Amino acid sequence: MTEENARLLVIDDDPGVVDYLLEMLRQQGYSVTGCTQTGQALEAIEKEPFDLVVSDVVMPGMRGLELMAAIHRKRPEQLVLLITAFGSIDLAIQSMRAGACDFLTKPFRIEELYAAVTRAFEDRQMRRTAVKIGESGGKNPDESTFITRSPCMLQLINLATRAAGVNSTVLLTGESGTGKSAVARWIHDHSPNRSGPFIAVNCAALPHSLVESELFGVRKGAFTDASKDRPGLFLQADSGTLFLDEIAELPLEIQPKLLQALETGKIRALGDTREIRLNVRLIAATHQPLAQRVNDKTFRADLYHRLNVINLEVPSLRERKEDIDELVNVLLHRICRRLGKQESVNISMEVLRWFRAYHWPGNVRELANTLERAIVLAEHDTLLLEDLAQASKLPPSEGDFLESAMQQGWTLANIERAYIRHVLEATGGNKIQAARILGLDRSTLYRKLG
Repeated sequence: MTEENARLLVIDDDPGVVDYLLEMLRQQGYSVTGCTQTGQALEAIEKEPFDLVVSDVVMPGMRGLELMAAIHRKRPEQLVLLITAFGSIDLAIQSMRAGACDFLTKPFRIEELYAAVTRAFEDRQMRRTAVKIGESGGKNPDESTFITRSPCMLQLINLATRAAGVNSTVLLTGESGTGKSAVARWIHDHSPNRSGPFIAVNCAALPHSLVESELFGVRKGAFTDASKDRPGLFLQADSGTLFLDEIAELPLEIQPKLLQALETGKIRALGDTREIRLNVRLIAATHQPLAQRVNDKTFRADLYHRLNVINLEVPSLRERKEDIDELVNVLLHRICRRLGKQESVNISMEVLRWFRAYHWPGNVRELANTLERAIVLAEHDTLLLEDLAQASKLPPSEGDFLESAMQQGWTLANIERAYIRHVLEATGGNKIQAARILGLDRSTLYRKLG
């Protein structure tokens, strides 16, 4: 399909709007179908594929967001462009999160619609290119490229790319290990400041007493050991991006100064009387519920709202399991290269099935750590379930799993049943092999399966 012969579906309860858009889009060479009822539109989508759906948001019977959800249930990768006379930033963000490829507010110039349609096809081609990089199986994929075919991850990349074009503060949320730092880097690399520095710091790793000087810098003589001026991270990130990971760990007494820097665009080093104006894009990230921290009085409400201008949630690995095979492939090459292995290690189908079945509470980080431990401990070129069983005795991901189990209120029996079920799924139901991995005799396994 080329853009010139693309098939479009226009949906609006106003027949006049439908007729006008049909005429204008056909003049651009598109093949266009129009519908004035949502039920009629769903029937059309079920009968034949469309390259792009252009839909009003406010319609009788079914609102545009509900219609889009119904469309995506039938065709998960369907491009949908939403238009509305009741535009707002909140509705635009809500629409993009729900899966819209773009959002236009009426009245709009027809050139804006043409541009949005072209942009939708260009964005889809960009995303397909990113997927193809992963599918190529190359040994040196760009680590800043997302390897995904997951709809929720493609949606996040789309939102992150659009967020990169404006200078607003971005708050990245999601579980530990999902790749929030990679998303922050993506936003920087696609921003107008991409040629500037990208400075990343984990707030939890900064000594409490040094947070202010690390962020804002120190003037000579500010305290006993300050023998010379030292620039802070804000100054180092001038004309670029400052990424503050684990922002929830920022000490309460430093939060007003960060808020002031964000609101004024100026900083003042420790011991200095002068303010310096900077051009810094701030991206913050946390795996903790900041709104709850605000309620607990451990995080300032005004800073939270200032950070939360654009909120992007990074999906867990459980929500993008279709990416596991390719992630394993890419991570294997990276790990083997870092460990100095001349030849890549292979993965047995039993291990791959186990990876697909496991719930990954530690997300991509846990997957990478599990692979690395198994590669280091393996005595052959193909990873087997026995290698994973040996690697899993090491503790790095144990805390994440136990924390997740505790939050869900699991009993010891729940945990045992879940692990037995995962091992059985990974072994394709082979009870003899499962019993060996679990360290049980077959009769005990049968009894526990009861």
